[in-house]
Amino acid sequence: MPGSVQSIERAAAILQVVAGSGGTLGVTDISQAVGLAKTTTHSLLRTLLLVGFVEQDPATGRYALGAGLLRLGTHLDVNELRARASNWTDALAARSGHAVRLATLVGEEVVVVHHVFRPDDSVQVLEVGDVLPPTTALGKVLRAYSHPHTGHRPAAGAAVSAAELAEVRVRGWATEQGEYEAGLGGLAAPVRGAGGLVVAALGVSGPRSSLLDARGLPRSPLLAMVTDAAHAVSRELGHGGG
Repeated sequence: MPGSVQSIERAAAILQVVAGSGGTLGVTDISQAVGLAKTTTHSLLRTLLLVGFVEQDPATGRYALGAGLLRLGTHLDVNELRARASNWTDALAARSGHAVRLATLVGEEVVVVHHVFRPDDSVQVLEVGDVLPPTTALGKVLRAYSHPHTGHRPAAGAAVSAAELAEVRVRGWATEQGEYEAGLGGLAAPVRGAGGLVVAALGVSGPRSSLLDARGLPRSPLLAMVTDAAHAVSRELGHGGG
């Protein structure tokens, strides 16, 4: 059998460094981390960028894992995802008093894969299998982490701006303020798999006024509940960084 291909070994090393950095490293930092010349590292990063395995922030020059690699890593069994998330979603619904939904991307569609009713006696409809628009909090989270952010302008009429998606990536959560349904609010955070890629979004929905304050910001206790639950599910899936 022939030996290993050096360029592939080097590209794999770069991907491991980028994955572990959480999008905080530039080409100089990456070259030092993998022990390669800056020109060699830059050349490999350009190739990875072209195939969508990494993305570069145009403002900072830093690299993050790309949508092409994400799609290779999101084939998580939905039943396993639900099973690992169920304890945390049940607890989130009980603590928050709101409905909880877990969603993933199927192609370009935001699909609800798990739904926990809000803990009251009102009539509710199970939403598992429903396709949500990208303007929901869940949709914003999934699109923020699955679409390249290399400075390209969004298509005309895009439902969610590139600037808003970039903000979601920076803060690690998204809100919904009546874009999907008047008076309805939402709050969601990313769920990561073992490799650090975002494989799902976890969030709560309910009356806008009960989730968000007058400025449209999430109420602090609720934000903590949602992000803590998302981190806990991520740990269940093997993501050590939470």
